[in-house]
Amino acid sequence: VQLQASGGGLVQAGASLRLSCAASGIIFRINDMRWYRQTPGKQRELVATITSGGSTNYADSVKGRFTISRDNAKNTVYLQMNSLKPEDAAVYYCKVIRYNAWGQGTQVTVSS
Repeated sequence: VQLQASGGGLVQAGASLRLSCAASGIIFRINDMRWYRQTPGKQRELVATITSGGSTNYADSVKGRFTISRDNAKNTVYLQMNSLKPEDAAVYYCKVIRYNAWGQGTQVTVSS
């Protein structure tokens, strides 16, 4: 399983970013996917989940601001992040629920 996250960057509070995560080595369309985030000294936090059928679930801290989606033709899961806050700053990782494999993550920095 290989996961390549991208799309992070430095933005001001209130801005938007879209993260992408390309997966390989799996049958993407049958797998449930998640986005996590981690800040130094803290455990990884589950941000959003999307099932193979397209059902979604979000952490309370991002509900109404973040949207997870997937494109099975591209083996890619996305995280649209709107109205970003400084507390959203973290390294964001995607994960295939079924497998214990992590990609390198993508850094999101939000200035106030």
